[in-house]
Amino acid sequence: MWGKYLDAAPKTTFGDAPKVIQFYDNEEDADKHAEMVVHDAKRAASFSLLGLQCRKEALPKIGSFLIIIDGRGHARCIARITSMVLKPFFGIKDDFVRQEGFGDLKQWKTFHWEYFRRELLPYARTPKDSMIVVQITFEKVYN
Repeated sequence: MWGKYLDAAPKTTFGDAPKVIQFYDNEEDADKHAEMVVHDAKRAASFSLLGLQCRKEALPKIGSFLIIIDGRGHARCIARITSMVLKPFFGIKDDFVRQEGFGDLKQWKTFHWEYFRRELLPYARTPKDSMIVVQITFEKVYN
């Protein structure tokens, strides 16, 4: 998919290689959220800063590309990061939750608390209300 995108938009060949990303840690959620990006119903994502640090991953970079895959590893689309903000878990707002494709803040918090709990468990860490969440927004550029 990346090669086809580069053929369609050759000026992007000067950027860094894209990061391949699957949303969440199970096939069902990965499929659902990849599909939401394909249909422009999801334009944002959240990561725990602690999870990124534990895995020794860099912070997302504005302007970088993401190849979004489904739960079986199939590329569904390419997106480009347009913003990145660090916020405490307790500071997440409704407008961002809607961009991420969730119905309301309570639903987002319940879902992400459980996801962050599972993500941090192998590192003997637990989520906290004050934990820092990395919020990105993106635009779909190819599918």
